[in-house]
Amino acid sequence: MRTFIFACIHNAGRSQMSAALFNRYADPAKAHAISAGTQPAEHVHPVVMDAMGEIGIDLSSAKPQKLTAELARGADTLITMGCGDECPYAPGLSRDDWPLPDPKGQSIDAVRQTREEIKRRVLELLKEENLLSLQAQ
Repeated sequence: MRTFIFACIHNAGRSQMSAALFNRYADPAKAHAISAGTQPAEHVHPVVMDAMGEIGIDLSSAKPQKLTAELARGADTLITMGCGDECPYAPGLSRDDWPLPDPKGQSIDAVRQTREEIKRRVLELLKEENLLSLQAQ
């Protein structure tokens, strides 16, 4: 089982969407994702919950969490969300960076665009790594 961590600073938007979409399309016997941040917010951005709800993903129970050494232990890959020098880092994990706009303060249309870009990247990653579920193929 491979574990992917999607991380940003506040863990309230991009990383939440990324982990949720990853878990929707990944083969659960092969991989799963979690999301975390270095300075977790109190809650997921409401506009992010709305945009994800439109595609049937309920983030109402999602809670931003801190990226800790314990959380990263056993993970394989860290994907950050384009937060520059402030991006989270976890020693020992392979790392990729997806420069995506922060949904905080954005319109629902802008967040939908970010959601669709995340979906495209997640599906590409899952195909490359042979982790796509049969239902998603």
